[in-house]
Amino acid sequence: MKEKINQIIQKNIRDSINLKTNILNSILIDQIEKVGQTVINILNNGGKLFFAGNGGSFADSQHLAAEFTSRFLFDRDSLPAIALATNSSSLTAIGNDYDFENIFSRELLALGSNKDIFIPITTSGNSKNLINAVKTANNLGLKVVALTGATGGALEDLCSCIKIPSTNTPRIQECHIMVGHLLCQIVEEGIFKEQS
Repeated sequence: MKEKINQIIQKNIRDSINLKTNILNSILIDQIEKVGQTVINILNNGGKLFFAGNGGSFADSQHLAAEFTSRFLFDRDSLPAIALATNSSSLTAIGNDYDFENIFSRELLALGSNKDIFIPITTSGNSKNLINAVKTANNLGLKVVALTGATGGALEDLCSCIKIPSTNTPRIQECHIMVGHLLCQIVEEGIFKEQS
């Protein structure tokens, strides 16, 4: 049993390394850089950054929003970032009154504007509540860039996607947080160069 567990651990670590190596040798590097610059421009022009996701991606949304509003690598001014549906009263009210599929779109209607950017995080790209949120963001004129798995799912036809080249949910999620951290660093250093 111990040998089998050891093999599982090694395989998962190797899979993670291989996936990140694939990303390193792909067009995703340029995409990440461009999205980072877009976020810098939006924040410098008074816009806000919105994140949303379900399950583990919901946790990643909160994590990344906190990196912007607090700090990432060094002390600096707070940046406006919001993880949608983190207010449990709002979440349950919208879920009850308008359906779970609208938990993100309803908040975007209240808080979003065409000065902002929305980054939905989803391994499948097919979550109905995120599809609705992207449609709402598009109607409001927000810039939208999704973090997805290999296919992009339904979101591929609705917005730009940074597609992690995998169908393995844990490996995709690991790469999503890596991409999120890269965006944090690009933005932090781009806006606060003198402090970095």
